[in-house]
Amino acid sequence: MERSPMVYYGWWVVLAGFLIALYVSGALFFGFTAFFEPIVAEFGWSYTQVSLVVALRGLEMGIFAPLAGYLVDRYGSRKLVLAGSAIVGLGFVLLGLTRSLAMFYGAFLLLAFGAGGCTSVVLMTAVARWFKRRIGKALGVMACGYGAGGLLIPLLVWSIDANGWRATLIFLGLLMWAMGIPLGFVIRENPDPEADGELEPPAHKAVLHPGHIQEHSEKGFRSSFSDRSFWALNLAEALRMMVLTAVVTHVMPYLSSIGFERGTAGLVAAAVPLASIAGRFGFGWLADVYQKRIVMMAAYAFMLAGLAAFTQAGSGWLLVVFLALFPPGFGGTMILRGAMLREHFGVGSFGKLLGITMGTASLGGMVGPPLAGWVFDTWGVYEPLWLIFCVTMGLGILIVSTIRPSA
Repeated sequence: MERSPMVYYGWWVVLAGFLIALYVSGALFFGFTAFFEPIVAEFGWSYTQVSLVVALRGLEMGIFAPLAGYLVDRYGSRKLVLAGSAIVGLGFVLLGLTRSLAMFYGAFLLLAFGAGGCTSVVLMTAVARWFKRRIGKALGVMACGYGAGGLLIPLLVWSIDANGWRATLIFLGLLMWAMGIPLGFVIRENPDPEADGELEPPAHKAVLHPGHIQEHSEKGFRSSFSDRSFWALNLAEALRMMVLTAVVTHVMPYLSSIGFERGTAGLVAAAVPLASIAGRFGFGWLADVYQKRIVMMAAYAFMLAGLAAFTQAGSGWLLVVFLALFPPGFGGTMILRGAMLREHFGVGSFGKLLGITMGTASLGGMVGPPLAGWVFDTWGVYEPLWLIFCVTMGLGILIVSTIRPSA
C-alpha cells in the first residue's frame, strides 16, 4: 500500500502562493509608494502623472485578469505563474532604465501584464482547487503573503536612499527571476478537487483535470451573469478598490505632506499590509463559521472607520486607529471575495469568475490613485478626498447587504 504524505500537497501550493504574493505585493503594489517622491524629484513630473501609472496598471489588469481566469481554468496555474514571473522581472528591469514618461508608462504596463499571471486570480484559483471545507483558512494563509509584503517596504526605502531608485528596481527584477520561476514549479493541479486534505481520498471520486473542469462547468459560468449577487459583489469590489489603491499609493506622500519624516512614513506604509494579516486570518476564519455576506460587510465597515481616522492622521493616536482598522478590513475582503465566489458558484468556473471580479475591481483601482494625485496637485491637501471615500465605503456596505445568502 502506498504511503500517504505527511503534509497534504495543497499546503505546499499555499506556501508557494504565499511567497510569490509576498514579493509581488511588497515590491509592486504596496512598495510603489516608496518610489513616488524620488521619481517626482528626478523628473519633475506632477503627482497626477506619476499616479497615472497605477491607473494604467489597473487598465491592463482589468483586461488581463478575466483572460487569466479563463486561461487558468483551461491550462492550470503553473504555466501562468512561470510566464508571469518572467515578465514581471523584465518589467522591473525596464522600469529601472526609464528615461521618459512614455517608457515609464510602458514598463508599468508590462509589469501589470506579468502580475496578472502570478498574483490573485491565478494563486487563489490554484489554492481553491486543493480545498473545499477549509477554503477560508487556506486562502487566508496564502493571502497573508500579500500582507507580509509590507516587510519589503522599509528595505525598499533604505535601498532607494542608499543605492538610488533605478538600481533598486533592477535588483527587484533579477530577484523575481531567481525566486518566482522556481516557486512556479511547486504549483500543480489537484487530481481530486473534492479531497480537501484527506490523506486517502474516497476511491469513487472521479479524477478531473483543468480542461475537464472547464467543460463540465460552462452552464454554471453562464448562469452567473444573470445572478444579481454576482454583479453586486463586482460593484462593491470596484468601489473598495478605488479607495484602497488611492490610500496605498499615496500613503507616504500624504504623511509627508502633513509633516511626517520619510523614514516614519515608510514604517507606516509597511505597517499597512502587515496589519492586514490579522484581517486575512481573522476574517478568513469567520468566513468558515458565519454567513460570508455579513462578514464581508464587517470588513468593509472596518475600512470605513479606519479611513475616517486617516483623515486626521496628524494626531498620532488616530494614525494608530487607522492601522488597527483599515488594513485588517481590506485584508479580510481579499479573502472574502474568493470565499463568496466559491460558495455561490463552486470551483469549476472559479478562475474565470474571480478574473471577472478582479477585472471589474481594477476599473475602480484605475480611478483612485490619479484622482488623489489630481486633488493634491489642485488643492495641496488630501483630506477632502478621504472624506468622500468614507461615503464610498458606506455605499459599498449597502451594496454587499443586497447579496443573497447561498442556498
